[in-house]
Amino acid sequence: MTDSVNLNIIGTIDSPYKEKFAIPRQPGIVTAAQGQLRLTGSANNAELVRGLEQFSHIWLLFIFHGTQAQGWKPLVRPPRLGGNKKLGVLATRSTFRPNPIGMSVVKLDRIEQRLSGQQGSQVILHISELDLLDGTPIVDIKPYVPYADIVENAHGGYAQEQPSSNIDVVFSNAARLTLADNIGHYPRLQSLIEQVLSQDPRPAYKKNSTDDRIYGMTLYDFNINWQMTTIATLNVIAIEKIISMTKSIK
Repeated sequence: MTDSVNLNIIGTIDSPYKEKFAIPRQPGIVTAAQGQLRLTGSANNAELVRGLEQFSHIWLLFIFHGTQAQGWKPLVRPPRLGGNKKLGVLATRSTFRPNPIGMSVVKLDRIEQRLSGQQGSQVILHISELDLLDGTPIVDIKPYVPYADIVENAHGGYAQEQPSSNIDVVFSNAARLTLADNIGHYPRLQSLIEQVLSQDPRPAYKKNSTDDRIYGMTLYDFNINWQMTTIATLNVIAIEKIISMTKSIK
């Protein structure tokens, strides 16, 4: 028995989340998040996904490439517990794991085989409700099978219920103008911003509090600046385009 294995990367994620900050802590919470999974190498073959279109959702097994270089820790502080209590890393979904492997259930919207010039065709899985960083390497795809994957009366420990959010997200006039100017290429950008920010992506210890700091996050090709004005109100101050618009997902 060997003490190591080699995994082949079979695809890469195109995601609106360009940085770790503000990525939802679980898939399915932000329904407006849309992305693409591009199969790569020998896995870029339509035969591999024949029949997958029958399933509404799929499991993605991936590498936490954004934190992989930082190594792992035996004890971590789950945000769900306010960041004040330590638990064993294997009792959490922390990215700092002995093996940097993650799994997510995402919605499979459609499968496309796109011609790509001299390179032949590119197989693309259009997905949504994702919680993955842009560029995430995918190591496996499995169909989500409801009768087997849903366990009735399962106990979720400290994460039994989905976190509730009562935060009202409001937009400045300048932010609304930017949304209007880009609605053709990013029709769900406002919904995406609202759903991400309503989860209050600040550090866990700042939950249910206000501060004077102006925060920033990157979604698609935009930098979004925002601030908590009250415990229940968040103000999007500005939405600024930061790079040329090379990718848009409708």
